[in-house]
Amino acid sequence: MSAHLSYGRVNLNILREAARKELREFLDKCGGSKAIVWDEYLTGPFGLIAQYSLLKEHEVEKMFTLKGGRLPAADVKNIIFFVRPRLELMDIIAENVISEDKMHSPRDFHMLFVPRRSMLCEQRLKEQGVLGSFINIDEYILDLIPYDGDLLSMESEGAFRECYLESDQTSLYHTAKGLMTLQALYGTIPQIFGKGECARHVANMMLRMKREFAGSQTQILPVFDSLLLLDRNVDLLTPLATQLTYEGLIDEVYGITNGYVKLPPEKFSAQKKQGEAGKDLPTEPKKMQLNSAEELYAEIRDKNFNGVGAALSKKAKIISAAFEERHSAKTVGEIKQFVSQLPHMQAARSSLANHTSIAELIKDITIRRLLILCNRGKWIFSLSLSLSLSDTASEAFFDNLTVEQEFMTGVDTDKVNTYIEDCIAQKDPLIKILRLVCMQSVCNNGLKQKLLDYYKREILQTYGYEHMLTLNNLEKTGLLKPQTSTRNNYPTIRKTLKLWMEDANEQNPNDISYVYSGYAPLSIRLTQVLARPGWRSIEEVLKMLPGPHFEERQQLPAGLHKKRQQGENRTTLVFFLGGVTYAEIAALRFLSQMEDGGTEYIIATTKLINGTSWIKSLMDRPEAQAS
Repeated sequence: MSAHLSYGRVNLNILREAARKELREFLDKCGGSKAIVWDEYLTGPFGLIAQYSLLKEHEVEKMFTLKGGRLPAADVKNIIFFVRPRLELMDIIAENVISEDKMHSPRDFHMLFVPRRSMLCEQRLKEQGVLGSFINIDEYILDLIPYDGDLLSMESEGAFRECYLESDQTSLYHTAKGLMTLQALYGTIPQIFGKGECARHVANMMLRMKREFAGSQTQILPVFDSLLLLDRNVDLLTPLATQLTYEGLIDEVYGITNGYVKLPPEKFSAQKKQGEAGKDLPTEPKKMQLNSAEELYAEIRDKNFNGVGAALSKKAKIISAAFEERHSAKTVGEIKQFVSQLPHMQAARSSLANHTSIAELIKDITIRRLLILCNRGKWIFSLSLSLSLSDTASEAFFDNLTVEQEFMTGVDTDKVNTYIEDCIAQKDPLIKILRLVCMQSVCNNGLKQKLLDYYKREILQTYGYEHMLTLNNLEKTGLLKPQTSTRNNYPTIRKTLKLWMEDANEQNPNDISYVYSGYAPLSIRLTQVLARPGWRSIEEVLKMLPGPHFEERQQLPAGLHKKRQQGENRTTLVFFLGGVTYAEIAALRFLSQMEDGGTEYIIATTKLINGTSWIKSLMDRPEAQAS
């Protein structure tokens, strides 16, 4: 299940095994049969650490979702609550415990806080009169969760909001603790680079923790050569743009949660057998796991969607040729060899069928009968055939993409955008509107007060005045703001860092700009320049971006200085504070695979995000999307 975590440059299975060991130790503290009551948000992240089989080995017989009222019936000795330190969850737990006490159930209660124990939560339990009912109250430090062979996430859903809206540094403390855990397992990271206020805070916390634990350092040869801490607000533009990689589009359209995606079932239903024509199609969503353990997915996930069709076609021919070999197998040895390869070939064929279906689903929404043309340095989109009614989704997608690319190239960012006006008039989903208006603001270094007031008025009159708080939140975080200076730095940043590439090659890319069909993510360009030729070459641009930039060195214990072999790549951990998109991850993987790159990247983040989930985290009524 976890072999793919150990294939990369850094064996992330070591981190997973450390987390599993700690979980086993806690479960063994609670002797006898057990039922776990889950805070529902934690089930996904825990699923990446431990499957039910591991829990069963340690006498876990039942699992329930945390809900008010009485707990479901379970003939077990121990009830263990796995929860985040949230006051509202303590009220539900108190209700559960009081209900059980009334029934005089002879059970022992235990609590495991994830990722940190909370005195405030314990005080709430005390006020509710149930704190004394708990035999064990402990914490399970699940800071960094291995998602793939080169990807770690804290899955802290409110990290960006806490840092930039509420001035709450709790997630930064958890980040620093997570990085200290990483250094305990993989050695001290000699160099720390950073950009942004939050990056500076995390680096300071790490250095302070290192001083506090001086003398207890593990004698491990460093695996990482450097750490780059990047604030999300250094690059507010990238998450707002529509991702155009295969994995990015799956996330944009359907949402990837804890490595799984739920898809419409129609495309995946098996061919109906004779006599079953009248049976209904499946109604349950098709749930698929997405990671590099699947060979085909690892091959196509980071491709621009325009290159996926050719890759699937090539794979289909290879699989077809492999199955045809059965006709040429004559001897017993040849037949035996073919049979031994059959399970792998059948798995490959099933994988191909699944990803062909996913590609068709995305194509229905995005590129049906549309051609991308480049005309006079501006992206325009034309139809190869007139659009039918069924093509309205793909037409809307490309209209949206056209506006995004105009903003990113600096076209009419200081005027009312007619497409945004039309979308508001048609009551398109509010988050779609907010993404576009925020993008216009970011690309124009804020909007003139008159223009900003106009957009706000249109949004509030159409979607409701309850969204005034959301607009204020976007303003506080810098996503939607009034223009305070006549100078717009974005064109200078765009030109200096080459954020827009007119001739982006989507099929056979030679630059990271392929992930957005022309736009090179600012965050990844900063990472690329740091590796070569270094940030000193872009000092002026760095001053234009929010927050300080810095470099720190950590002293290594004697004898642990890494001796690099000739031609050996450096290994850099890039940590995104506030979230990272799958398109940015694809761009970093592209840099890792460059022959003359000289650096391989491991990616870590507080949360895997897309534009929709990011904006939603800043809404005070996220359920009200005015769809």
